[in-house]
Amino acid sequence: MYLVIMAGGSGTRFWPASRIHRPKQFLNIAGDEPMLLETCNRLRPLASDEEMIIVLGREHLKDAKELFRDRKVRILAEPVGRNTAPCIGLGAIYAQYLGCNEPVAFLPADHFIGNTSAFVACLREAGRIAESEGIVTLGIVPTKPETGYGYIKRSQVVYDSSEMSAYRVSGFVEKPDPEKALQYLRSGEYFWNAGIFVATPDTILKEIQEYLPDLHGGLCGLKETLGTDSFETKLENVYGELEAVSFDYGIMERTKDSVFVLPCDCGWSDVGSWASLYELREQDHDKDQNLSEGESLLIDCKQSFISSRSGRLVACLGLNNCIVVDTPDALLVGDLKRSQEIRRIVDELKKDRKDDLL
Repeated sequence: MYLVIMAGGSGTRFWPASRIHRPKQFLNIAGDEPMLLETCNRLRPLASDEEMIIVLGREHLKDAKELFRDRKVRILAEPVGRNTAPCIGLGAIYAQYLGCNEPVAFLPADHFIGNTSAFVACLREAGRIAESEGIVTLGIVPTKPETGYGYIKRSQVVYDSSEMSAYRVSGFVEKPDPEKALQYLRSGEYFWNAGIFVATPDTILKEIQEYLPDLHGGLCGLKETLGTDSFETKLENVYGELEAVSFDYGIMERTKDSVFVLPCDCGWSDVGSWASLYELREQDHDKDQNLSEGESLLIDCKQSFISSRSGRLVACLGLNNCIVVDTPDALLVGDLKRSQEIRRIVDELKKDRKDDLL
């Protein structure tokens, strides 16, 4: 099974640890190794290194080559980020170029998976389904009424085995309010949308041709240059003209072909913010529900996340529901519950042209 690992995100919600030159997927956020490396390692039961295609931003190509210097993974560098539809399309034509006609799994590089065996089993089953038709998406079985994720609604069961079932997709739902999120959880008909898709390259490109014809035209031009010296120049020209569009919006919410959801209960987290990391590492909380990294001193603090990444002591007194992240050149202090809004800080830094802090 070929894999296209999407590693082009900027990770702005993990500022100040995550920066343009070294975003979240290159950091040890949820484990002992960079998230991109952990993603590739957990997928080894499914694919060899030669069958792994990493798509990332050109500015991170050097770091990626160093990270995989002793491995034979394939690396494609986008000259500029254009969201997930172009990324998936690029991965699909490159998989075809490598001789792949079987289903390919397209997945993000910066998620946490607690149960690797369950995750791998779901991807294998999704591949079997996608061999015959359509696009299969993994639907994460929700554990709480989450308002920060999009949802997938299932309809009738279409594939049923002793171990897992797959359903037709009834629709994709944007991030709900708390009341609707609770309704979704109770109904059992909704799953978190993790942005993980399995389909053959032919299916992906057929859908892109139907719903994103401009993107398809660009990909066809690129396909002719794969393996030649003119590929990089063509890639630069094509990406400069492409519209930024997500695969969810451009294809999944519009397609009339077969789309299936396979429920997956694998201890998944998108690790999308400092707050989600705080929740993920619940086993590391102290008796006052604090989580600390690095050298820190906490007195009368509760339910706070303190991260010292500067090598110096961070001392906190009387904090409640706070986030403190100390790096060598920037310090973040904020409300832990508002960590999804950290990108506002990045936006302000951009306005002030403080590029050295981005």
